[in-house]
Amino acid sequence: MSEVLLEIKSVSKRYGHKGALRNVSFTVEPGKIVGLLGPNGSGKTTLIKIINALLADYEGEVLICRQRPGKESKRLVSYLPDKMALPTWLTVNEALNLYDSFFSDFELARAQALLEALKVPHNMRIGELSKGMQEKLMLVLTMSRRAKLYVLDEPIAGVDPAARDQILSTILDNFTAGSSILLSTHIISDVEAVFDDVIFLQDGNIILHGEAEALRSEHGKSIDQLFREVYKC
Repeated sequence: MSEVLLEIKSVSKRYGHKGALRNVSFTVEPGKIVGLLGPNGSGKTTLIKIINALLADYEGEVLICRQRPGKESKRLVSYLPDKMALPTWLTVNEALNLYDSFFSDFELARAQALLEALKVPHNMRIGELSKGMQEKLMLVLTMSRRAKLYVLDEPIAGVDPAARDQILSTILDNFTAGSSILLSTHIISDVEAVFDDVIFLQDGNIILHGEAEALRSEHGKSIDQLFREVYKC
């Protein structure tokens, strides 16, 4: 059996009287791309924040390479948030230099090459870039680290359909052998081909979890069709 990279064990989280996560358990093995799927309010963002040590007051246990979320685990996790996380007055080059100085596993030459491939201008300020270009920049920064776990929150939400294949290729071509990706998205039809496993969350509960191909075979539907059926979209 492969060593577990990410282990979520009986994790629950409440906001006042509302249960955001309810006894959630699953594991992610190295080399897997796992889709974390569900409508708004299903618990995806809360779970992602816990994995990235942005929320600490929860029940249960989270282990990343056997380490609890915290200062040490952040060296293992490369996180792409769903909103711009950098000061928008920085230029693209300054953002790259910031990551290069902050993360010991950041590969500056790789990041520069990816920016060229994705046609992101180096000298513009982040605030001057379109939303799609900002998302490409954040993706480049995230995927240019040599992390064990990549957590991508809506990586293609702001790019046009023509650019999505390019974004997915960037993700697939640049995550380290032996690492894994946890990818949250609403745009399932364009992404599901890359999933090894999928997790469906609803009201803080896992309502479906398994290998993507096995679920397609069992239900006779694509993951996108299954999502629409489960959530009655």
